[in-house]
Amino acid sequence: MPHMQQKMVAGNGILFPLLGFASCVAFLYMSFGDLKLDSHVPPSDLTFVTRNGTQFMVDGRPFYINGWNSYWLMDHSVEEERKPRVSKMLEAASKMGLTVCRAWAFNDGGYNALQLSPGKFDEQVFKALDHVIAESRQHGIRLLLSLVNNLRAYGGKTQYVKWAWEEGIGLSASNDSFFYDPTIKKYFKNYVKTLLKRKNTITGIQYRNDPTIFAWELINEPRCMTDPSGDTLQAWIEEMSAYVKSIDRNHLLTVGLEGFYGPKNPKRLTVNPEEWAANLGSDFIRNNKVPGIDFASVHIYPDHWFHNQEFEDKLAYVSKWMLSHIEDGHYELNKPVLFTEFGYSNLNKDYKPEDRDRFFKTVFDIIYKSAKRKRAGAGALVWQFFVEGMEEFNDDFGIVPWERPSTYRFVTELSCRLIRLQGTPIPNQNLKALC
Repeated sequence: MPHMQQKMVAGNGILFPLLGFASCVAFLYMSFGDLKLDSHVPPSDLTFVTRNGTQFMVDGRPFYINGWNSYWLMDHSVEEERKPRVSKMLEAASKMGLTVCRAWAFNDGGYNALQLSPGKFDEQVFKALDHVIAESRQHGIRLLLSLVNNLRAYGGKTQYVKWAWEEGIGLSASNDSFFYDPTIKKYFKNYVKTLLKRKNTITGIQYRNDPTIFAWELINEPRCMTDPSGDTLQAWIEEMSAYVKSIDRNHLLTVGLEGFYGPKNPKRLTVNPEEWAANLGSDFIRNNKVPGIDFASVHIYPDHWFHNQEFEDKLAYVSKWMLSHIEDGHYELNKPVLFTEFGYSNLNKDYKPEDRDRFFKTVFDIIYKSAKRKRAGAGALVWQFFVEGMEEFNDDFGIVPWERPSTYRFVTELSCRLIRLQGTPIPNQNLKALC
């Protein structure tokens, strides 16, 4: 999620010219309008995603990810009038061949809070998360679930610090005390333990034993501004990753980093967007070398990192940024690199929808080429997708993917290409019409 907010590839470009624009529109209507080609996807016998060096693996085959962010799934599942949006989003994603959705598995202290106060949970909200996991399994979608927010939205580390402060036992009012205050770390560990051991009231499966969950993410976009050396955040990652693994050995784990290089890494000067990026208390290489971390995450937001660049310069930077991290995954980390958020803002000066399409194409081309070469680039997740009627949850990056045929085409074509590389069956009739 951008920090300023709270928050056809040319080689395979033959298919759609043959189908024609009218055929594409007709297909979108059949997929998402009143006339549907298949109304439901049967339950999938999912198995756990594992890792072999720089590759994600499923059933002995490489697993490349084309996915998206819908952080709001649990929140919407709490209320009956909004709940249908969850199934609609998951069904639409399945028809597009998307395989992983990243969403929040937290909501601390606010509206529809899962954790009302330290150690106290709202069972209705927990059942909403049960519903998200069960529905995802039903549609063959895996979940990357984030455990806490660095930002204030949905509580985040600010709420944890506030709880300790209100009880009179907090060491500091600084939000960064989340990373070092023993009381707050105890709060967070209790939350993690409760979540991982939760028995889903719909499926009867404990979260830690459910392969519908692709992986856990420790924290969304961690920054520790009070310690730019990175030592504080590094210690927290080491402690919390070991704790998660002590409870759950089934699932993969990532930090949730944006991908900035730390002050001691020479790439801070040549790859980081600007000087500030090295002083946030995080370090892409150091943080991801922690033994309990299974794969690296990276975000891509050139619109928020640069304010005076022309569009072509931003595209060039995106390529440089992605290729640098894929190289690091291959040579430095020996771990997959997943671009867990990328987006192009519609608030840009002279914004044109076709620019967003070109941005997506740039990201998708790099992912496909990495996968084809069996390099560390394991996939990418669009920020963000939602369904009609959700404008209040939109930001300047949000997309209803089927409302713009060209965007829909780019997304589904990457699914087709990755499926061919993996040698796996095409999962549904809608995608077969495109692949």
